Amino acid sequence: MRDDEDTMSSGTELLNIFGTEQGHLQRLVRRITGDVHTAEDVVHETFIKLMNRDVGKRDVGLVVTTARNLARDVMRAERVRTSYAEGVSREQLQPGVVGPEDAVASRMDLDALLRSLQTLPRRTQRIFLLSRVDGMTYPQIARELGVSVSTVEKEMISALEFCRNWRRRRETL
Repeated sequence: MRDDEDTMSSGTELLNIFGTEQGHLQRLVRRITGDVHTAEDVVHETFIKLMNRDVGKRDVGLVVTTARNLARDVMRAERVRTSYAEGVSREQLQPGVVGPEDAVASRMDLDALLRSLQTLPRRTQRIFLLSRVDGMTYPQIARELGVSVSTVEKEMISALEFCRNWRRRRETL
């Protein structure tokens, strides 16, 4: 019975803290996120996150720190989403059929890349193709070729650097 009373008093105490600190928490989180609605969501998430914890009258700092950390997590996630969205090409955003000109251009680029890859050492070519075309993992490739995973990693780094440089050269044409 004592555990139930402790849980109830802890829950009641958390409600009391939120009752007195909610405005402060929302202002704090709004300053971090820059958005009223996001601030409300983060404060609500803070309550949910702490609702099963043993919270007492002196744990206001825990509540504030949790809200601040959750707000920072939201902003970090938003930066990642924004960064990803900026890297997405027009073709990736538009579902559906690719136009004939784009299909031909892509096929020509792929053919040119495959011809360029032939200038790489044979093992580097094979590792790259096993990974990118066949979808094999580095350990699978290492077993297939009888080399170490470290060798596969180094060869892939070399192949990817080659591809980046090839692409840069193509874009400047």
